[in-house]
Amino acid sequence: MTYTNPDALVSTNWLAEHLSSPNIRMVDATSYMPGQGKDGRAQYNEQHIPGAVYFDINDIADKTNPLPHMIPPPERFASKVRKLGLGNGNKIVVYDANGGFLAAARVWWMFRLYGHTDVCLLDGGLPKWLAEEHPIEDTEPAQRDRHFTSRMNNTLVRSVRQVIANIETGKEQVIDARSSGRFKGEEPEPRPSAKVGHIPGSMSLPFNSFMNPKEHFTYRSADEIKAAVDKAGIDLTKPITASCGSGVTACVLAFGLFLIGHENAAVYDGSWSEWGDHPDTPVDQGE
Repeated sequence: MTYTNPDALVSTNWLAEHLSSPNIRMVDATSYMPGQGKDGRAQYNEQHIPGAVYFDINDIADKTNPLPHMIPPPERFASKVRKLGLGNGNKIVVYDANGGFLAAARVWWMFRLYGHTDVCLLDGGLPKWLAEEHPIEDTEPAQRDRHFTSRMNNTLVRSVRQVIANIETGKEQVIDARSSGRFKGEEPEPRPSAKVGHIPGSMSLPFNSFMNPKEHFTYRSADEIKAAVDKAGIDLTKPITASCGSGVTACVLAFGLFLIGHENAAVYDGSWSEWGDHPDTPVDQGE
């Protein structure tokens, strides 16, 4: 089995050969979890792929929402990415300093959400790029505005009300990218919440099931991703919504599913940051 959508994932060697292509735009989406004591912007300032701009998921977000990095209104997204020089006619390559499993997948999903489908991930991200001794720089590229047409695809995002309603209807499978311990309610959440456990009826599929941790968190083969999906009991012929802690690693699942042909997996944006403190949300624990 091969990837159904192989163009969504590019290699470090491919990017090295296309760095000077006029339609290619690199995006550094480095972000860190609470408690890691690291700053994504500082990491970018220290070293990044030549020509890359920095995409801050906490800034390009809904600033009126107290939840972390929730999706912004379409006009805010368009305004922010336009100022980064990202827009119509660009092939956007997203990476981060964690490999391919944190904010890079979130940014990939956001561009698709707002209608820009010519976007891909750099397999292995900055760690693999550095290990292969490709060039880096520590200066930002010259600012250049580019028009971005925002056409929001609401089929790719779910609200808390939609997920609550789905518990009764069961129309969509809900998959959870968090660790098994967090899914069962046996481990604490990085962002403390009133409730622990999982959305009733959801299935556990930790995001690292799709990745090679010993190989710079590159994505696993199509056969390995499909095997992880099958093991979790997920039916690829039915609709899927991915959830996690704050809507970031859920996008890793959405991306992996896209690679093997399930192109419209939605993401529950609020995820456990919202569900765990919401007064109307039921919770299950254990398997």
